[in-house]
Amino acid sequence: MLELGFNDPERLVTVSHALSTRSRVDILRLLNSKNLNIIEIAEKLKLPVSTVASNIKVLEAAELINTELLPASRGAMKVCSRNYDDIHIALNLKNSVPKGVTHVYEVEMPIGHYSDCEVSPTCGMANAEGYIIKEDEPASFYHPKHVNAQIIWLRKGYLEYLLPMDIPAGARIESLGLSMEMCSEAPNYDHNWPSNISVWVNGVEIGMWTSPGDFGDRRGKLNPNWWYDWATQYGFLKTWRVDHEKTTLDMDKVSDVTLDHLKINESPKMRLRIGIKPDAVNQGGLNLFGRQFGDHEQNIMMQIKYTMDQDEEDPVVP
Repeated sequence: MLELGFNDPERLVTVSHALSTRSRVDILRLLNSKNLNIIEIAEKLKLPVSTVASNIKVLEAAELINTELLPASRGAMKVCSRNYDDIHIALNLKNSVPKGVTHVYEVEMPIGHYSDCEVSPTCGMANAEGYIIKEDEPASFYHPKHVNAQIIWLRKGYLEYLLPMDIPAGARIESLGLSMEMCSEAPNYDHNWPSNISVWVNGVEIGMWTSPGDFGDRRGKLNPNWWYDWATQYGFLKTWRVDHEKTTLDMDKVSDVTLDHLKINESPKMRLRIGIKPDAVNQGGLNLFGRQFGDHEQNIMMQIKYTMDQDEEDPVVP
């Protein structure tokens, strides 16, 4: 998420200008689902290529998109990708966090943006266009292309993510919520294929869910047309919540782990791991779904609720 305010007026003006025309907003909308080159954007919006190229320069200058020159049949083509899912503009002169009010800090982490992994076949990943890497080759999980994944599967191991902890100094964290769509990983699919899937925060296991199977009796609501009918189709949306007393999974207590065990307010990042322990009774693997696969249009969601012991304000420049 991009946050803008009066503390950086030049950036605020640049981004606001980039969003001031319908054509540039339409370009950002097109880049929501996949990367496109300038000619493809022009064809979809029915605009001259020169007009699109000019608008791309404005969006690029505002750092709302990235562009990359890739080889084409004739020379090179400029391929565009979007940098942010959300832009928050705060127009208040002072950034105040009132005492005693519960505030919510949310981060949506794309499933392909893991920072570390350890996987064993069957394993692979795909997005809306097709397979990203060769199936059943764990070394491919370290290829930079993994950031574009919209579904990831593995029989053994884990995926680990670093999530930003951008909350005010002095905040008292009241709860941590984590949600994601997942299921087991069986050959093709198998509704009777249990898997003990664990979640760790900062090295502490907060709880384990036994997925009953790998589901494929119908197509996932979000799956792209190219995805095979005989493959995994959807999972269950599971929600963990940690507070000062316990950890719950879908509102049922699963462990005595509390926020004090996790120490999430002691670092600018939080380490999240999702996987199957080597000694788990049910070694049934993991499928993790992003926004464009399965039934739920989301990636990994983190939600932190916090209060302030005292009002926190930025100084106002006269």
